[in-house]
Amino acid sequence: MDEREGMEKMIGKVSKKDTVPPDFVMLSDPDHAVIDRYGLFNEDSSSKRPFPHPATYVIDMEGVVRYRFVEVDYKVRPTNEDILEVLKGL
Repeated sequence: MDEREGMEKMIGKVSKKDTVPPDFVMLSDPDHAVIDRYGLFNEDSSSKRPFPHPATYVIDMEGVVRYRFVEVDYKVRPTNEDILEVLKGL
């Protein structure tokens, strides 16, 4: 499965669950260029292969980061309500 097929599969799952396709762009970063740029690569991973820390960013049309949530514990995530509040303020 190539990168595009993987994204389409993910979007299909989201659409099926929510009944509406997302109206925003999802980032796929197989070469981890963005992960490296934002310093998200987990070098201390106990697994055989390092992986990125989960992160949520809201970046405005001028490229300014308006919201950043990075957490080492993958189980801790921002709520949809938190993110929507930031988006409403843009």
